[in-house]
Amino acid sequence: MANTIALVDDDRNILTSVSMALEAEGFSVRCYSDGAEALRGLSSQPVDVAVLDIKMPRMDGMELLSQLRRQSQMPVIFLTSKDDEVDELLGLRMGADDYITKPFSQRLLIERIRALIRRDELARERGEPQGEPVIVRGQLVLDPARHMCTWKNEAVELTVTEFLILKSLAHRPGHVKNRDQLMDAAYGEHIYVDDRTIDSHIKRLRKKFKVVDSEFGQIETLYGVGYRYRDR
Repeated sequence: MANTIALVDDDRNILTSVSMALEAEGFSVRCYSDGAEALRGLSSQPVDVAVLDIKMPRMDGMELLSQLRRQSQMPVIFLTSKDDEVDELLGLRMGADDYITKPFSQRLLIERIRALIRRDELARERGEPQGEPVIVRGQLVLDPARHMCTWKNEAVELTVTEFLILKSLAHRPGHVKNRDQLMDAAYGEHIYVDDRTIDSHIKRLRKKFKVVDSEFGQIETLYGVGYRYRDR
């Protein structure tokens, strides 16, 4: 069965050209020209990956993402203009999985979509008995088989990207992971995202844990080097 992609953009040319490119690669595509219409459609019929433009009439991409995250963890990629750096970072902190700057390569978008689908497929496979063992690091418990994370017995809801980054750090406490290593862990070895994307995911992770525990400080930054999970 073909994976289904939602395209949400008020630019009809983008909807037409990108949907044709995706369909040529074997994807099923649903197009929406504004956020309000997309919210209705995606609430009743979720998709495998949603690609959202940030600036749209009636309901912009930020509001749409906020509404979607109340009911779904479906992977989301933002489309942004070159001048939307603040929007990019805010979108990632709100729970988007990736962003691509306009004008963009359709081939790059397709590869990013495939990377997110592969991650979700791997997450489902880990639900089988032969899945990865539970990781316990002090008050942190990560269960890859069920995509569950708890801190001090309180659930912490993570996106696939956030979970994979945290798992990579917690796998070897005290060892520094640079941004390239975290990119590989979260996106695969052949997908490139810039450093700000990883930094934003780390900020989002810290924020989620501090909702549960305001004193949380296990994820340390080593400026100019990378990040590590404290070993005590």
